[in-house]
Amino acid sequence: SSSVMNISEHLSCPLGFGHYNAVDICILETVVIVLLTFLIIAGNLTVIFVFHCAPLLHHYTTSYFIQTMAYADLFVGVSCLVPTLSLLHYSTGVHESLTCQVFGYVISVLKSVSMACLACISVDRYLAITKPLSYNQLVTPCRLRICITLIWIYSCLIFLPSFFGWGKPGYHGDIFEWCATSWLTNAYFTGFIVCLLYAPAAFVICFTYFHIFKICRQHTKEISDRRARFPNQEGDAAGDTGHSPERRYAMVLFRITSVFYVLWLPYIIYFLLESSRVLENPALSFLTTWLAISNSFCNCVIYSLSNSVFRLGLRRLSETICSSCVCLKDRDARDPKPRKRANSCSI
Repeated sequence: SSSVMNISEHLSCPLGFGHYNAVDICILETVVIVLLTFLIIAGNLTVIFVFHCAPLLHHYTTSYFIQTMAYADLFVGVSCLVPTLSLLHYSTGVHESLTCQVFGYVISVLKSVSMACLACISVDRYLAITKPLSYNQLVTPCRLRICITLIWIYSCLIFLPSFFGWGKPGYHGDIFEWCATSWLTNAYFTGFIVCLLYAPAAFVICFTYFHIFKICRQHTKEISDRRARFPNQEGDAAGDTGHSPERRYAMVLFRITSVFYVLWLPYIIYFLLESSRVLENPALSFLTTWLAISNSFCNCVIYSLSNSVFRLGLRRLSETICSSCVCLKDRDARDPKPRKRANSCSI
C-alpha cells in the first residue's frame, strides 16, 4: 500500500476526482496501461510471426503495409512500457520533460505510420480493382519499399516542430506531471497536423473505398443481369470470381480502417477542442488517448478473425509450437535425467 501511495503522491493521475480516491484511480490507470501494453506486444508479435511463417500471405502486396503496421503497433506497445514502469515504480522526476517529449513524439510518429499505411492500402486496393491488367507493372516490391521508407520519413518530420516549442504532438492522458501542466497544446500546430496528416489520409481512404465498393457493386449487378438473361450459360462461374476475392479482401481492410477511425475519432475531436481551449478534462484526455492506443491491438483481432489465410497460418504456427512442446516432453519421458546422489556434505 505504501508503494501505491507513492504512485498517487508523486505521479499525476489524469482521472483524479479528488484526493479521497486518488489511490483507486491510480490503480485503475495502472491496470489499464499494463493490460494494453501486454495485449499490444503479444498480439503484434503473433501477427509478425504468422506473416513470416505463412507464405500465402506474401502473395498480397498489402502484406508489406500490414507488416509495417504490425511493427509500428509493436513499437507502440514497447513505448507504453515507459508509462507502465513509471506507474509501477517511484519516479524521481529526473529528465521528466525530456522523457515526456520523447515518449509523446514516438507515439505520435508510430500512429502516423499506421494512418499513412491505411491510406496506402486503400490506394493499393483501388489500383488492383480499377487497373487489374497493369497492376503488376504499377505496384512493384521496389516501389512498395520506397513508399514505406517515405512514410517513416514523413511521419518523423511532421511531428519534429514539437521539439522546438511549437505545441504538443498530440499525446494526451498524461502520466507524467510535466506533460499535464507544462506542455500545452497549440491550435496552430494542431491545425498543421490535421491539414498535413489526418485530413489527407481520411480523404484518400473515403475516396478509394467509395469507388472500390461502387465498382464491385456494378460488377455484381452485371453478373446478375447476365445470369438472368442467359441462365444456361456455363461461363458465368469464371466471371463471378473476377472481383469477388478482391472485394472480400477489401472488406477486411475496410473493417480495419473503420475500427481505426472509430477509435481515433474521439481522440482527434478532443485534441482539437483542447488545442482551441474549448474543453479541458483530464478524464476525457486519459480515456480518449488510451482508447486510440488500443487500436494497436484491435488490428490483430480484426485481421485474425476476417482473413482465412491468416487463420490458417495462425493454426499452423500454433500446431508447430504445440508439436515441438509435445516432442520435448516425450523426449524427457524417454530419457529422464539421472538424479544427483546426495552426499554427506549436501546433507
